[in-house]
Amino acid sequence: MRHFLSGWLAAAALAVAAPAAAQEVDLELVLLADASGSIDRDEILFQRRGYAEAIVDPAVLRAIAETAYGSIAVTYVEWAAADSQGVVVPWTVIAGAESAARFAEALMEPPRMAYGRNAIGSALLAGKRLIEENDIDGWRKVIDFSGDSANNYSGPPISAAREEVLAAGMTINALAIRCRFCSGRAGGGADLERLYEDRIIGGPGAFVVTAEGMDSFADAVRRKLILEISGPSGRHGPAIAAR
Repeated sequence: MRHFLSGWLAAAALAVAAPAAAQEVDLELVLLADASGSIDRDEILFQRRGYAEAIVDPAVLRAIAETAYGSIAVTYVEWAAADSQGVVVPWTVIAGAESAARFAEALMEPPRMAYGRNAIGSALLAGKRLIEENDIDGWRKVIDFSGDSANNYSGPPISAAREEVLAAGMTINALAIRCRFCSGRAGGGADLERLYEDRIIGGPGAFVVTAEGMDSFADAVRRKLILEISGPSGRHGPAIAAR
């Protein structure tokens, strides 16, 4: 009896000490939003509002509901210089309108989280770390990069960072912002989408969506999220370059 109790207590102690099971979701999605020097305060808020409106859109919520698990995990991060990537909203499991609304509300509260000139390679690796270090187990793992330039002024080369992310089994999609919405300055131009296709995206079903400007930004974000949530074989169409 004594040996039985000792064994039972040891097993119970191990059970208590063991880490909790990982959260299962269909998708782990890092939203990497441009906060480099070309993006002013109004544009930061405009971008956040676009994502906040998209995440609660009925079509996006329907896409989430139709995934295998009926839920996704999302974090929103602003990126700029090599040492400047800030989490605006930490990992949040979205499984319906209520959790989506909480994410949207949290998105508008924090101050600007990143500063400096473009370091795209560092941003991609920050996204990779966020996926690897969370306690969520997603069937698919996607880094969603957005920006208005393909320049990389510091940190690791884009090619090296991209290779490391893809080797980890993750997909990189991109939102190419052709003009900087509020300031009226020229943005990445007509070649930006091609540059993102050639240099940044990769992995199963990788794609680029283009936002031509202020009027099309929210719609571009909504379409991009639906493609990412549905996946390469989802009901809403394959994840391919969208215009």
